[in-house]
Amino acid sequence: MIQQYKEILVPVDGSYEAELAFKKGIAVALRNKASLHLVHVIDTRAFQNISSFDTSMVEQVTDTAKTTLDKYIAEAKKAGLDDVDYSIEYGSPKTVIAHDIPTNLNIDLIMIGATGLNAVERLLIGSVTEYVTRTAICDVLVVRTGLDNKPAVAPAKSRNN
Repeated sequence: MIQQYKEILVPVDGSYEAELAFKKGIAVALRNKASLHLVHVIDTRAFQNISSFDTSMVEQVTDTAKTTLDKYIAEAKKAGLDDVDYSIEYGSPKTVIAHDIPTNLNIDLIMIGATGLNAVERLLIGSVTEYVTRTAICDVLVVRTGLDNKPAVAPAKSRNN
C-alpha cells in the first residue's frame, strides 16, 4: 500500500525557506488529495524582553501575519487546492509545530523549511526545524529545494549603499 498523507501542516514565518515549503506543500496536498494547514507562530517570548510591551505590538504582528497568510490561501486556491486553511498561534514555535497542532488536527506530515533563522540565531535559540524533526509526533519533510528539486537559492537582498 502506498503512503498517502491526509493532513499536511506547513509552518510559515516569512522566510524564503518557508515559502519553498509552502509551494511544495501545495503540490503534495494536490497529489494526495489532502488538507493543507498553514500556521504562523508568534513567539510571545520575544515580547517579554521589551520594557514598554503593550498589546498593540502583538496586534501589529498578528495583522501582518494575517495579510501574508491570506495571500498564501489565495495562491493555494489558485493552484487548485480547495481544502486549505491557516491559524495564527502564540507561544513557542517549536512545541506548537511539533506537538500541539499535529495533535489537535491529526497531522500526518509536517513540511518545514530547512531554516528560517540565520546562523547566530540558530546558535542562540536553536533551530525550530531541528527540534521538529527530532520530536514531532508525525512524519517530517524538510524542504531544501524548489519545485524543480534543484537546490534553491534565496533571492539576493537589496543593499542600501
